[in-house]
Order: sequence, then structure tokens, then C-alpha cells
Amino acid sequence: MGEKSFVVLLGNDLMDRYRLSCETESGKVVLFRVQDEALIGNEWRAIVGYDTAHGFPHRDLMHSDGSEEKDDFSNRSNAKVLTLGQEDIKRN
Repeated sequence: MGEKSFVVLLGNDLMDRYRLSCETESGKVVLFRVQDEALIGNEWRAIVGYDTAHGFPHRDLMHSDGSEEKDDFSNRSNAKVLTLGQEDIKRN
């Protein structure tokens, strides 16, 4: 099983970053998490995350009032959702 994990700082102010971790087996993505985080006060807080934490690929969008939105991407492969998440976070 292959594992990869890294953090990338975004923007010039260094107050936004994305964290990525994934595991592959026989060349296929079996588990992943890619998460956008913002430095708010002195704490890194998740803004949006794409992952397989509940057994299927999905996106969690965290709102400032503490509520969350979940979008199911189980009709797509883990690899496609991982790429979608990276592109979304870098673009937005």
C-alpha cells in the first residue's frame, strides 16, 4: 500500500492551506482526504473537505455558524473526487 501526505500553503498571506493524505493499493486510491483550512485567530479551521471518511467519497462544507453540508460523490471514483477536491480548493 502506498501512502502520501503533505500540506500546501496557499496565497501570499499564508493564512490558507490545504492538507492532503491518500492511500493507494495496486495503483488505485482507496482512502483519501483533501481539506482546505484557514487560519482564524490562532487556530487552523476546516472550510471544505473531500474524503472517504464514511466509506464513500463526499464533500463536507463547513459554514461559519457551525453547520455542515455534505455532498455525496459515490457515483465517481475515489481518484476522480480526490482530483476534483484538489482543483476546487486551489481554484476557490
